[in-house]
Amino acid sequence: MTEKLLILDFGSQYTQLIARRVRELNVYCEIIPYFKEIDWADLSIKGVILSGSPFSSLDEKCPQIDVLGITNHVPVLAVCYSAQYTIKKHGGNVTKSKVREYGRAKVIFDHSHKMFSKVEDHTEVWMSHSDSIVDVGPNFHTIAKTENGVVAAFESNEGLFKHSLVGVQFHPEVTHTACGKELIERFVKDECHCHAEWTTNSFIQTQENELREKIGSDYVILGLSGGVDSSVAAYLLHRAIGKQLICIFIDNGLLRRNEFEEVLHSYKESGLNIIGVNASEKFYSALAGITEPEAKRKAIGRVFVEVFEEEAKKVENAKYLAQGTIYPDVIESVSVNGPSATIKSHHNVGGLPEKLGLKIVEPLRLLFKDEVRRVGKDLGVPPHILNRHPFPGPGLGIRILGEVHAENVKLLQDADAIFTKNLHESGWYEKVWQSGVILLPVYSVGVMGDERTYEQVVALRCVHSLDGMTADWVHLPYDVLAKISNEIINHVKGVNRVVYDISSKPPATIEWE
Repeated sequence: MTEKLLILDFGSQYTQLIARRVRELNVYCEIIPYFKEIDWADLSIKGVILSGSPFSSLDEKCPQIDVLGITNHVPVLAVCYSAQYTIKKHGGNVTKSKVREYGRAKVIFDHSHKMFSKVEDHTEVWMSHSDSIVDVGPNFHTIAKTENGVVAAFESNEGLFKHSLVGVQFHPEVTHTACGKELIERFVKDECHCHAEWTTNSFIQTQENELREKIGSDYVILGLSGGVDSSVAAYLLHRAIGKQLICIFIDNGLLRRNEFEEVLHSYKESGLNIIGVNASEKFYSALAGITEPEAKRKAIGRVFVEVFEEEAKKVENAKYLAQGTIYPDVIESVSVNGPSATIKSHHNVGGLPEKLGLKIVEPLRLLFKDEVRRVGKDLGVPPHILNRHPFPGPGLGIRILGEVHAENVKLLQDADAIFTKNLHESGWYEKVWQSGVILLPVYSVGVMGDERTYEQVVALRCVHSLDGMTADWVHLPYDVLAKISNEIINHVKGVNRVVYDISSKPPATIEWE
């Protein structure tokens, strides 16, 4: 029985980060909406972390929870909103702050508390709240204060709560809190007494056994994209059920240059049972005359479903459809404002399971992206697939602003290949999370030799991110950018100007469409 922590989500933008920090300690955890009933008969639950929230604990309609009831079973760590809510519900005093406290603050800790025993005073933490705890009340005592004397952390006294409850005003899960990782580790190990049992090897072995038992002698169909998630899912399934896995890899004409042939060859070399389908012309025909981004996405999705359905029907005895759904996809499909058990539509392959009468298999649905890569490494997924930058499902179709056709796809593929090559040669490819080139519907005057040109503009995009929810643009060195720009203009006929996108997310998105 694997030990686990539960993270109750009140809608905080940082909830996934809490889960990532716990997983980094090799302890399994799950995020559930705050209103979901907990099955306390499950003895693997060792502790609960309550997240922050965009709500104020002073609002009449703020999220409600039985904190006392949870502490009857396991230790609790309450973060920001949930810390304020706990104090308000159990005899303390919370008021609206005169000035919203957002950003870095320095804290002095009570070193007699085991969670803070090794934390230096005046350590920087990250605050994000508009309410303040004025008085912790009779059931708690203060264990940390800001330099201004404001309550920063508290712990339950003996009496009311059966198990310990620690509340913090700040966010230990964000990297801006210097001692955050250590505080979460102390809660997980010292308060909850969890052991580091959640490893890639244990995950692989467990999944292998469960997949074999579930699938039996039936066949599974998997739509490969060439990306990390679907590739790791394929390797895991192949290890579990071998030739019972049938992979379908569709060339939509919107992949990177030579990607279809190279990735198909790599899959076959690894022993995967794979069918390659070149359907470029069908996709180009469906995209003719379409310029609106969402319309392009729908056209690409519709043709993919048609082609995949046609190929899948050729596979006899298929009972399952495998998908590379990962944990952020699952989390994002469950709103704290109401129950939902449906994966987002673009993770459900356009309703294919229902059309084909297949059951779903999602072997990676418990993993974050970095965990998927670690599992893939242990499974022997080739590095050139495992370490690839994320690539959008609609491919270059949403990196071409305006109408998509074979000619401008070829132009963008050539520019993208030069960009990627130079990132590898300069050592920057491994340092960034995602990169790409966007073809703009803009023509620019230029001069080449003695001739005046009027050609297109491409934008380079390079970002740092953990999971795509937020992203910062990468400060590539000027000499690297200069070399890339020079090569693209000299070697890609039809482009005479290169620009660099220095927008972060938010307010911009990573992709332009």
